[in-house]
Amino acid sequence: MIESMRAYGYTLSTAVADLIDNSIAANASHVWIRHHWAGADSWIAIADDGDGMDEVDLRNAMRLGSRSPLEKRDREDLGRFGLGVKTASLSQCRRLTVRSTRDDGEAWTRRWDLDYLANNQAGGWRLLTTCAPGSEERLSAPEESGSGTVVLWELLDRLVGDAGKDNKKVHDHFLRLIDDLEAHLAMVFHRFLASGGRRLSIQLNDVAIRPWDPFVENHGATTKTPEEVITVPGFRDPVRVRGFVLPHKDRLGDKEHRAASGPAGWNAQQGFYLYRNERLIVAGSWLGLGGARPWTQEEHYKLCRIRLDVPNSMDHLWQLDVKKSSAVPPPVVADRLTGLAQKVRTDARAVFAHRGSYGKRTDRREYAKPWKATTRSGVRTYRIDRSHPLIKAVADVVSDVAKEEFEAALRIIEETVPVEQIWLDKAEAPEDFAAPFHGSTSRQLRHLIELAYRAIRRNRGTDHADTVRLLSESVEFAGSEAQAILASLEDPS
Repeated sequence: MIESMRAYGYTLSTAVADLIDNSIAANASHVWIRHHWAGADSWIAIADDGDGMDEVDLRNAMRLGSRSPLEKRDREDLGRFGLGVKTASLSQCRRLTVRSTRDDGEAWTRRWDLDYLANNQAGGWRLLTTCAPGSEERLSAPEESGSGTVVLWELLDRLVGDAGKDNKKVHDHFLRLIDDLEAHLAMVFHRFLASGGRRLSIQLNDVAIRPWDPFVENHGATTKTPEEVITVPGFRDPVRVRGFVLPHKDRLGDKEHRAASGPAGWNAQQGFYLYRNERLIVAGSWLGLGGARPWTQEEHYKLCRIRLDVPNSMDHLWQLDVKKSSAVPPPVVADRLTGLAQKVRTDARAVFAHRGSYGKRTDRREYAKPWKATTRSGVRTYRIDRSHPLIKAVADVVSDVAKEEFEAALRIIEETVPVEQIWLDKAEAPEDFAAPFHGSTSRQLRHLIELAYRAIRRNRGTDHADTVRLLSESVEFAGSEAQAILASLEDPS
């Protein structure tokens, strides 16, 4: 039975997160994670300064299914099935030892050893009361912890197998898993780690884990919807929803952009972020919503992230799984969530399409674009907009002889837009596309703006104010540097 339960699908990251849930439930303010590489003798320990357990509580905690998921729980409880510490731990190791200490300093130890069970079947389900020989030091807790619990994983067969200490390939893999663990915990518990949330410190080999904010809330270009409250009949606590449209790449520095992408990258991190008592359960998913054709993760919606807070009293409605890594919206809220998400998706798509220019405007005016999408004979095509201020200014003064040739040149450009190549390039390297005039110096940009300014004034007869306005409302000059140059132009007349 235990060997079968090891296949629940935990990763190292989700398994450790499950243990930290128990630490939070035990009122811990500090969690210390230690890992040690020694090939097949590698180990991982998770310690906290929570309330600790006495002998009876510890024995019950080590029982499989120690608590029914149907029991009424405290509003702050992060557990549900009474399986977490056992299934999460034994998914990664063959020897699980737990030592817990109460305020009076008395400590109790219990150990599940799968090899011992396999070799002593006649003895039944024997829960050992001591640590394995040589493991005592690994169970030591930080001196400042006082009461608390230490969970020790040994015989990490799922992580390192029987690798030797000098096996560089397995060692590198082990270290990559540790890096993934750090990123995962920074994301899952970010509201606990951040100042202003419930106070929690998590240290990984004595280095504090910093929170990762999926919503980039403190950036000036992030837009937020008002928080929506959805009441569900029969439940005291409501579901709370708030949408965020993150800044376009052009509004972020390189470091900010990499940080905001998240552990899985921009596209994979879009969608709903479902929290249960501030603990992140789902990190970027459309939760099967979207109607007959459920939404999928697409490039042009990658700036859309939606925070969804669900109380633990609704666990069964949301079909929360044992690993606390997936959930399904109940029909009673699905339609409302779909409507709210649709608006945020629309705004996110607009910011993506306009390279962030929507995020900084207050008048919501439409920018003139030199290209426009249209449909011809039932298929999508892209045409140069003849009403664009600069294109119209040039077209108006082309002689009748040259007008047909000018139109032919525009038509050739339109008919040969390399859509397939652009699509492939965008799919393979979505962040490698330059903003308008990327790499141009201020002098070059000013020269181009001055040329456009003179062409519009000369050919369309507009005054200074109208000419600056037309250029300011052109999407190619929507950037802050171009806008500053336009504002500095003087009327030559």
